[in-house]
Parts: sequence; C-alpha cells; structure tokens
Amino acid sequence: MARHFLTGAELSADELRALIDRALELKAAPMSSDALARRSVALIFQKPSTRTRVSFEVGIAELGGHPLVLRTDELQLTRGETVRDTALVLSRHVAAIGIRTGPDEFVEELAEYATVPVINMLTVGHHPCQALADLLTLREEFGHLEGLTLAYVGDGNNVARSLAIVGAIAGIDVRIASPSGFEIEPVAGAELFTDPAEAVAGADAVYTDVWVSMGDAAPSAGDDSIRRTALAPYRIDDALLDLAASHAVALHCLPAHAGEEITTEVLYGERQRIWDQVENRRHAQKALLELLIEPAVE
Repeated sequence: MARHFLTGAELSADELRALIDRALELKAAPMSSDALARRSVALIFQKPSTRTRVSFEVGIAELGGHPLVLRTDELQLTRGETVRDTALVLSRHVAAIGIRTGPDEFVEELAEYATVPVINMLTVGHHPCQALADLLTLREEFGHLEGLTLAYVGDGNNVARSLAIVGAIAGIDVRIASPSGFEIEPVAGAELFTDPAEAVAGADAVYTDVWVSMGDAAPSAGDDSIRRTALAPYRIDDALLDLAASHAVALHCLPAHAGEEITTEVLYGERQRIWDQVENRRHAQKALLELLIEPAVE
C-alpha cells in the first residue's frame, strides 16, 4: 500500500520529529542524498505556482531524480479521462505523484487509486507541505518545537488549517484569529480568536497569509471592500508584532501583498523569517520524499 501525504495528519509525532531532523541534515548538505537516483516524480500543476514548483523541481533533482512537470491542458483529463485512470497510468511510470489543485476530493480520488505516494502540494482545504517548511523554520529559530506558541492572524484558510494539524502533532500551541465570516472551523485543538491582539499576546511567531486566497473566487468591488475592512485589523505590523514575545518572528507563506496583510517594514525587516520559509520548502519536501518513497528495486 502506498503511503500518501494529503493533510499532514498522516504523520506521527515521532515521524514528524525525524522528518524535521532529516530536513536539517539535508539543508546542511543538499547534495548528500541520491534517494531518487534514476527515478521520476510526476508534479501536476492545476494552479499557478512559484515556490512549490521551484522547490519540488530543484529538490527532486538534488535527490538524483527527474521532476516530470505536468499541466492540466497537457493531460487527457481535459478530454474526459478519469482521475482513476490517470492515477493508474502515472503509477506505472513514476515513484510518486505531487498534485497542486483546487478540490480536496480530486486529490483524495487520485490517492485512492494510485499505487505510489500522492503528495498534496496545495488544495482549497490544505497546504501541508508549507506547514512542514514552517515547522523547519521554527525549529531553526528556537531549537525546538514542542511548547512554542504560533499565532495565525487573518483569513481562516488552507494554510491556517494545515498549521493547526501539523502544529498539533509537533506539540505547538496554535492560535488562529479571524474576523466573523472568515473564521475557520474548530480543527486539531487550535485556539480560535476574533481579537488578533489576544491571539498574538506572548506568541513566539506571528503568521499571516494573503487576504484573497488562491481558492477564493475573485471578489466583486463590494465584496473586496468588505473583505479589506474586515481583515485590516489583522495586518501584521510592528505594533501587532510588539504584542508577541520579545523574540517573536513574523512568518508568511507568500506571495505577499505588502501594505495589505503585512507591512513592507515587517516583510523585509529583521523580525521576519519569511525568506527562510521559502528555502525551507525544498529541504522539508526532500525529507518528505525520502520518507514516503520506497527504495528502488535493483
């Protein structure tokens, strides 16, 4: 049975700890592993991508493998081929399948029929690969994960959900603050707030995301105004960051809209570790690929 990575909940605490440890080793020596030598990984992109595509392509190459990038209009899915048949075809050729798409149901169906690991590279509901990179960044910064407090402020979206799920496994106290109408459902024991100041108080890290997520419909002028007004108090600026612990760092999964969900001063300032998050996507995903993919049969 192939082992999949769809939400992050598939990992035990020990596995997550070992994965982060391995990611640190791979970051220190990026070319030290040939776990994917002479093997290919299919990467299906049905959504735009910068960080995910670059980090997966480069990471697979560093592991000695070949990243096979596929877009929807290049696949027979556009002509009515089923997800099941696509999964069966790809499984005969590649060591794993990464998918960046919209509906979670698409990824779940792909995983149901694939005989190789399926990795969720982003859906409307989850972004677990981002959460792994975030935990790696926190581990680098603080030397440990258990007992940390991470405050997410803004739209209760897929990133917030993945932080709650994976953070709980790591022993992190995850707080999520969102305005009415943008809140997330109770998930993985995360503390839910409407007041961003209350959520951020004493936190070790303060995290945000764009106000209009990739899975959201493009807002009308009226809806856009309502969204901006509702989310403006959740912007990460120096004043909000000052409410966190004195050593707190700001995090953002990107792309960022400076002046909206985060100020320019924080985005490029000394109190953020956002650009470390960018690099850590590659190292965390390499450790994940090593964990999921069975060694090749000679």
